[in-house]
Amino acid sequence: MRGHHDWGLGRRGDDRAIEGYTDRVSVLPGETFRLFVSTTGRTFRAEAFRMGWYGGAQARRVWKSGDLPGRRQPVPDASGETRTVSAAAWRPSARISTGGWPEGSYLIRLTADSGDQRYVPVTVRSRSAAGKVVLVNAVTTWQAYNTWGGRSLYQGPDGKGDYDGRSLAVSCDRPYDHNGARLFLVYEQPAIALAESLGLPLAYTTNMDLDADPGLLARARAVISLGHDEYWTPAMRHRVTAARDRGTNVAFLGANACFRRIRMESTAHGDRRLVVCYKTDWKRDPWYGRDDAGVTTDWREPPRADPENSLTGTLYESNGTSAVYTVAEPGHWLFAGTGATRSTRIPNLVGTEYDRVTGDAHTPRPIEIIAHSPLKCRGVRSYQDSAYYTAESGAGVFNTGTMRWVESLKGDGAHGIPPSSARFTRRVTANLLRAFAQGPAGRRHSARDNLVRYDPFPSNAISLHHDLW
Repeated sequence: MRGHHDWGLGRRGDDRAIEGYTDRVSVLPGETFRLFVSTTGRTFRAEAFRMGWYGGAQARRVWKSGDLPGRRQPVPDASGETRTVSAAAWRPSARISTGGWPEGSYLIRLTADSGDQRYVPVTVRSRSAAGKVVLVNAVTTWQAYNTWGGRSLYQGPDGKGDYDGRSLAVSCDRPYDHNGARLFLVYEQPAIALAESLGLPLAYTTNMDLDADPGLLARARAVISLGHDEYWTPAMRHRVTAARDRGTNVAFLGANACFRRIRMESTAHGDRRLVVCYKTDWKRDPWYGRDDAGVTTDWREPPRADPENSLTGTLYESNGTSAVYTVAEPGHWLFAGTGATRSTRIPNLVGTEYDRVTGDAHTPRPIEIIAHSPLKCRGVRSYQDSAYYTAESGAGVFNTGTMRWVESLKGDGAHGIPPSSARFTRRVTANLLRAFAQGPAGRRHSARDNLVRYDPFPSNAISLHHDLW
């Protein structure tokens, strides 16, 4: 189907020139959502673009509005002990029906009469995942890093140095910062475009829907965590793990996945629109001492430690590095057709956050380390690993172990990654998605354990200061 190349932002303008949010993170096809917009313009227009491949255009416009009245709406102060910023008091600007919209990941492009533009993301989720590869939008992580209104789960109004002023709970009832869809465009959209170019049976959802619906992954062939998927509720983790144990393949196309344990609570606009994470202040979490399994902190930390590598295969180690990606097992099926050899090195593909295999008691076996990249982070020498393991159910699980994997698919030279390396990462990702779409990958590609060969060390080589970055 023909796409539209003109889906980007021509001019972002000032932060308050135009911005908006929806009262639904996702909807089923045909359902409606409300759009809340603030703009300095007298009027604005909205257009809905479904993101995909479309012969390289990577988007198709499925709907557009006429001129809508603009109004400037206030930026609220943070409120409560959690210092939460919410624009739930804004007046709605439009009610939009998704009748005729195909399932998929969408960007609503807002354009003020001044020409200033901003995005608003929304997902039209699939009714069924049966027989499909499920692409999961990491909305909880988008919100964790969203500084709109001056606060995120990382910083207060004074910026990165204001860790003590950060929010302890962040609301979906507010716009996103920057262009309105920064994390989606960097860590998810390139993988979605590639997956659609392969013609595979795909399903679309968000991790908030995964938290809400215990049957969402029923009979799915694979579930794909995209490039930055850090914030998981216990229900999200339980449901992906259970799917793996039924034979559903799982892939993590980034690093630092399933690192934070969170809780979803209600807001004025509905259920599961508040992302709660006390992190290092977990003793202040109202659930502490009442339901320690639900206390919001890092998954590997007290009061109920459960390190993420039992699912992901790798353990997040640190951030702030840039290193050469080093192929360790060029004969692995994931590298088929890439021309990879033991001398294959890709500059800067490792970063800025990375994972490695530790070999501790939580590490699934059998597991194959297929890339093993020496690096230095914060003055300490360590390694990044890409790893593949197989479960007793026959499911295959792959983790790239680097946050730059999805970014590299674009081939635009970001972070100094050679544009030519996109041929390598695209082929590996295509091999992965095609194999995972066929059912339990371990039945055809059982992992050949090579853990001893790479002599992993069980404890972290680097003291984590993730909250300050």
